[in-house]
Amino acid sequence: MTTRQDRTALAGIVFLVLFAQVLLYPGIDALVAALGAETRLSASMWFLAVEYAAFVAFAVVWGALSDATGRRVPFVVCGALGGAVGYAVLAFVPVASFETILLLRLFQGATTIGAFSLAITMLMDLPGGHGRNMGSAGIAIGGGTALGAPIGGQLYEVGPLVPVAVAAGLFVLVALLALTVNDRAPGERGTSHPSAAADTGGSRLGAGAVSSALSGLARRPILLVPYAFGFVDRLTAGFFALVGTLYFRETFTLSPGETGLLLACFFAPFALLQYPFGKLSDRVGRVAPVLAGSAVYGLVVIVVGLAPTATTAAIAMVGVGVVGALMAPATMALVTDLASETERGAAMAGFNVFGSLGFLAGVLVGGTVAGLFGYFWAFVVAGGIELLVVVLSLPALSRLSVGTDRSPVLTD
Repeated sequence: MTTRQDRTALAGIVFLVLFAQVLLYPGIDALVAALGAETRLSASMWFLAVEYAAFVAFAVVWGALSDATGRRVPFVVCGALGGAVGYAVLAFVPVASFETILLLRLFQGATTIGAFSLAITMLMDLPGGHGRNMGSAGIAIGGGTALGAPIGGQLYEVGPLVPVAVAAGLFVLVALLALTVNDRAPGERGTSHPSAAADTGGSRLGAGAVSSALSGLARRPILLVPYAFGFVDRLTAGFFALVGTLYFRETFTLSPGETGLLLACFFAPFALLQYPFGKLSDRVGRVAPVLAGSAVYGLVVIVVGLAPTATTAAIAMVGVGVVGALMAPATMALVTDLASETERGAAMAGFNVFGSLGFLAGVLVGGTVAGLFGYFWAFVVAGGIELLVVVLSLPALSRLSVGTDRSPVLTD
């Protein structure tokens, strides 16, 4: 396959993974009830949190394995098939308790992150401009979530377990699609020294996922800047997946199908604008899109919590999607700019560790604040954390000059 074909296939994998994942969000309360949960907010919170705890624990493990072996494709296939099994068991096999459901969710998350993180890493391996490649990842992420929310809502109208069954089938497609992609890992191309590859991957396996990400930060502390923005951006995603969904359903008395359409008001512009904004960051640099996007993003999140009607909430969600598309590909491309070639897998996995921690924090913090103080204050906390990260990151970003490429964009 050509570079363009590989980019398309990898973007398709990222799309399918996110599409399958977001199918579950619009009716998450109905799903956990069908799986045997006795509470709604608490059970939904833990059902989402367990998956992202697995993402945190296993993201760097997959990246380190890939860097150490100089292969990506076999691990993407294994991760996808594991995710298919996890979703299929949830959908079709009766389980005795909700605690067992959470263990299955843990397994599904541990395998899913392998397919997702390494597909993005393979996009990093491609030539053609980091902003362009991360823009492809971004539009795939946005497209998967944009379509997953409304389609998932409609699937819930058929039955509460239907989205889970569809997700299982989608992960089988991910495994098949991965088999068509050229493996361009640096070790496979012979551009890295064997000793460096061994140090990048093998020495990290025994240390654990989070400690491996921290050791990468110790060698290259500037990675903390995109990691911090990745954390807080995914925090708001986790917040909307749980608190936003339940807020829309309760406040505006929406069905799962209607809730999916409201979530799509964010995800649609987020998807459509990722690629052009990613290319823009190749020309103007990463700092301006990250700073401007994040600052406005935090404010608009709070505005959503002030919306008096479903219509005004939808308009505010469109605004969240536009500014989110401005900052997301620039943030991911910044990781690529700052990581060495032989550490790309571990660097992006570290980014996903922080992102998964952010999603986990968004679910737990958002759910806790909403339960104690109400939905409005949960929106204030979520938006306020985004603004706080912008302020704290200003000194480091003001000294950063990477990520600007004013040469013509290469065509394949």
